[in-house]
Amino acid sequence: MSTNIVWHNTSVSHEDRIAHKGHQPALLWYTGLSGSGKSTIANAVDRKLFELGCHTYLLDGDNVRHGLNNDLGFGDDDRVENIRRITEVAKLFVDAGLIVGTAFISPFRADRAQARKIAGERFIEVFVDTPLAICEQRDPKGLYEKARAGEIANFTGISSPYEAPESPEIHLRTAEMSVEAAAEQVTDYLRRKGFIFEGAE
Repeated sequence: MSTNIVWHNTSVSHEDRIAHKGHQPALLWYTGLSGSGKSTIANAVDRKLFELGCHTYLLDGDNVRHGLNNDLGFGDDDRVENIRRITEVAKLFVDAGLIVGTAFISPFRADRAQARKIAGERFIEVFVDTPLAICEQRDPKGLYEKARAGEIANFTGISSPYEAPESPEIHLRTAEMSVEAAAEQVTDYLRRKGFIFEGAE
């Protein structure tokens, strides 16, 4: 960490931003295998929240690797750094008062625990629980086929482990529900926990 730096406080406080936006900020951390439906569900939730008048932003794994993290690969060290950077960016959005969605495989519990530590009490782990067989059947990017053929190293679920959350705030069993039902489960959680104030319909 750099030395000789001092935190600069701003005149608009975190509480000011919350009052201005009319809802509590949150970090919805979607985790699951490739092809599990993270991005699809995160987008559906983002649309629902937007239509409710909430201020939101969605950080998607592939999109972020086009810019901020385009210097990172998929080895263990790069995956750790990928998640660290995303967490810090997401925290800035949360500090600005937004409800932020992050759709990343984030396969390791330790990395997700570190993200929770950085983000604090507004971190909400959303486990997009889809069986590997279904993810392989979907294979929207053709990645599982390549991984099975040995063309992709360190591929989560095939040649690299996925450590499922042990006690996520939200558990979406996608083999048993539609995208709409999954999105509704997430927004219902936000209502019950007071992130979306009463009257948001």
